[in-house]
Amino acid sequence: MEGRERKNIKPGIEVDIVLKKDQRSGNLTRGIVKDVLTKSASHTHGIKVRLADGQVGRVKEIFNR
Repeated sequence: MEGRERKNIKPGIEVDIVLKKDQRSGNLTRGIVKDVLTKSASHTHGIKVRLADGQVGRVKEIFNR
């Protein structure tokens, strides 16, 4: 599932995000959502989240809900 809708993303779920430094290469980082940072209901590039390890990026894929 894609991470463009805020309603699909909650703390504790596993996601793949793209970090700011990886936007050009498209490398993904997997982790558990700690905080949802985007306030709007949706975002074309993905909802911005903070992972449990502190990394911040936009959600590209959701693995469990």
